Amino acid sequence: MAGCGDLLIGQLEFYWDVHFWPRLQGLTDEEYRWEPVDGMWSVRPDENGQTIYELADPVPDPPPLTTIAWRIVHIGVGCFAIRVNAFFEDGPDDADMFDPRHIPAEVPATAADGLEFLRHWYERWHDSIRGLDKDALWSPLGPKGANYADDPMLGLITHINREVMHHGAEICLLRDLYRAQVGSNHPARVGPA
Repeated sequence: MAGCGDLLIGQLEFYWDVHFWPRLQGLTDEEYRWEPVDGMWSVRPDENGQTIYELADPVPDPPPLTTIAWRIVHIGVGCFAIRVNAFFEDGPDDADMFDPRHIPAEVPATAADGLEFLRHWYERWHDSIRGLDKDALWSPLGPKGANYADDPMLGLITHINREVMHHGAEICLLRDLYRAQVGSNHPARVGPA
């Protein structure tokens, strides 16, 4: 009988392999940056020409809608990269999983780079959690977990699965809406390059 860790890790594997990753294939730059309404958060060049992932602290209420590009980077950074860097890499000892030092320095500006970025961080997360034994899966996150220090790694894995599936479904819906709008002869708004 599979353990809880195998079931949770297998859940994300199945979602990634069967539902999500196949639906991302063929993503174009126009789709990646598509902004069907004004004021959307995306990834775009800042005043220095560096591509940034738009955020605000505090997040406005209600928060802005976000592009496919933003959601791909959000999954890559917010679900995978900061957790990999906090728990499985040799990051700063004083940095919990919310520390901005865990955010990759560069975010992808194009669809192809966005997919590679997402795949890279998914594989690093997957390989890291797949290597944990039962004790490690049930161990508390400790100081790296910040407010969730007493929660087990399995709790974090459950949360990450939920977030990836939630944002993945939103990306797939945006792809469906883009396809429907472009296919209906209505002009698609495309965000700034």
